[in-house]
Amino acid sequence: MMDSDGNGSMPKGSSGGIIPMIFNHYSALPQLYDFENAVEEKISDKITRQYVMGAQTMLVKWTFKKGAVIPLHFHPNEQITWITEGSAEVKSQGKTFIVKAGAVIIFPAYVPHEFMILEDTIDIDFFSPVRSDWLTNSADYLKQK
Repeated sequence: MMDSDGNGSMPKGSSGGIIPMIFNHYSALPQLYDFENAVEEKISDKITRQYVMGAQTMLVKWTFKKGAVIPLHFHPNEQITWITEGSAEVKSQGKTFIVKAGAVIIFPAYVPHEFMILEDTIDIDFFSPVRSDWLTNSADYLKQK
């Protein structure tokens, strides 16, 4: 077996990431991204986003400035939100959640929610399936009024 350098050696005990019965029938490879080089979209003066996606999932990095708002909306995608820096007030189904750095909140598909950013914040979101409304530019709730 070859390693990633093609020199024919792998550490003892390594399988090289290959399961023989699958490897012979499936030739897809992982895709490696440098997220910092992903295109940064400016949604507003207080909101930017970057994302990468696979065939069925999307990973998004939001950068929010204090006072930013993501208006009430819903979508057919499950959403897992991880606040890595800062904090946000999230309202959904008549409840208010304060989501601080290190916390995760999960929205099932079609559950309405809105975000009010309480301080400069980095938010990492995982969507399944891919947000087709973003790809077709039909997510009206994000358009500036």
